[in-house]
Amino acid sequence: MGGAAVDVGAGGVKAPDGGWGWAVLAGCFVITGFSYAFPKAISVFFKELIREFGVGYSDTAWISSILLAMLYGSGPLCSVLVNRFGCRPVMMVGGLFASLGMILASFSTSIIHIYLSTGVITGLGLALNFQPSLIMLNRYFSEKRPLANGLSAAGSPVALCCLSPLGQVLQYRYGWRGGFLILGGILLNCCVCGALMKPLVAPKTLESKDAGQDNDQETDGEEEKKKKVKPKLLDFSVFRDRGFVIYTVAASIMVLGLFVPPVFVVSYAKELGNEDTTSALLLTILGFIDIFARPTCGVIAGLKWVRPRCVYLFSFAMFFNGITDLIGSQAKDYASLVVFCIFFGISYGMVGALQFEVLMEIVGTEKFSSAIGLVLLMEAMAVLVGPPGAGWLLDATKNYMFVFLLAGSEVVLSAVVLATCNFLFIKKQQSVSADKLDNITVTNDSKTKMCSKGSEVNDEEEKGLRVDQDREAMKEEEDRDGEEVDGLRPKSETVDSQEVERFLKEPQQNSSMAASPETCL
Repeated sequence: MGGAAVDVGAGGVKAPDGGWGWAVLAGCFVITGFSYAFPKAISVFFKELIREFGVGYSDTAWISSILLAMLYGSGPLCSVLVNRFGCRPVMMVGGLFASLGMILASFSTSIIHIYLSTGVITGLGLALNFQPSLIMLNRYFSEKRPLANGLSAAGSPVALCCLSPLGQVLQYRYGWRGGFLILGGILLNCCVCGALMKPLVAPKTLESKDAGQDNDQETDGEEEKKKKVKPKLLDFSVFRDRGFVIYTVAASIMVLGLFVPPVFVVSYAKELGNEDTTSALLLTILGFIDIFARPTCGVIAGLKWVRPRCVYLFSFAMFFNGITDLIGSQAKDYASLVVFCIFFGISYGMVGALQFEVLMEIVGTEKFSSAIGLVLLMEAMAVLVGPPGAGWLLDATKNYMFVFLLAGSEVVLSAVVLATCNFLFIKKQQSVSADKLDNITVTNDSKTKMCSKGSEVNDEEEKGLRVDQDREAMKEEEDRDGEEVDGLRPKSETVDSQEVERFLKEPQQNSSMAASPETCL
């Protein structure tokens, strides 16, 4: 989409595609799991919070909404901090914030305190971990990056399958306050993951002593100028890239409906007359399929034939997800919802594995830190509108079919926008650049021919100069010999110097008549 950018890490270091990168991948796996699964996992405490503070379900639902809003909306702030201080310090501070928010929430005396502590502070801490982890993953992997993104994205369903049962156990044994306190301690593992994010360092190279001193001084001067230039804290030049603009618009439309079915599928099953435990099993099925779909899609996206067309695979994943929602809206029994969750888990996993891989391909490593912050900010607006909008539609119609139809239409529309705009605009741009390259090649070929002809003429001139030099040397020898025997030789046998000079000048005049070609550049 717009051409894949060259993947060179910070300081011009090429991605190692392994080594310590696997440790970075493990840290990203954990961070992704905490970031996406934690807002859903704390929902098991909502009943206790309703009983404790005397509020409604809609009031407690704001906790998860604020968490997601902070995770997405603080993207530009994370970009600025990463470009200023680096990924490792930002992630370790973010881990402290995430843990501190949950610990403070365990001492809350009103729901407002939980909004501020769990929603704002913990949400900000998770955001300061999530975005830098993706940036470091992009720096450590290039050839194997699709697989790395798929494995990292699998952390979300794995963490959800672990944190939700853990939350229920903690609530049963220690209450919601003790559960929040223990979850705050678990979130300190974000600091450990942040410590794994070792920055890439360029290998030391020996400077050649044979190089000229002038060239070395000029190179050193250019390097000093580059060092003096301060990097942009937030690079808005990414909006000049058509591919980035198309991706941002399509992703924002997609988020409007992508998260709606997981939120309402359990209530949909209950509406059809199923038990609570049986209805909750649908999310387990969806998450189990999602665990295997993400790495598998990452492997497929890394194939040589598929990777240059990764944006179309992403469009297919969104289209598949949207069609699944449209068909699932017609479900009338539990078996139909099980089939829906299976196909939704596959398509949802494909989208999760490809969404950041496609963005990395568009903007490259250098601008990814700014690009992801701006994209997440746009998606934050859609996240705040999408699920609440579906809830308002449900209140107005009292029918889950319209909720799923709306969500599917939005996701299908995003797939059409991404694929169509990429085909119409980006492909044209690449064809124009290819024509320019052909013209440059033809011009260079013509210049090469001219230079070859000119070199032949120059060879002839060099031969003429050599002949002239030989004749001048012969003349000097004859003059010296003439001076030595001048007294012994009769006048009639002496060589006329004027005739010799005239004889030697004739070939020089003939050679100077040859036209010298212009110097080829």
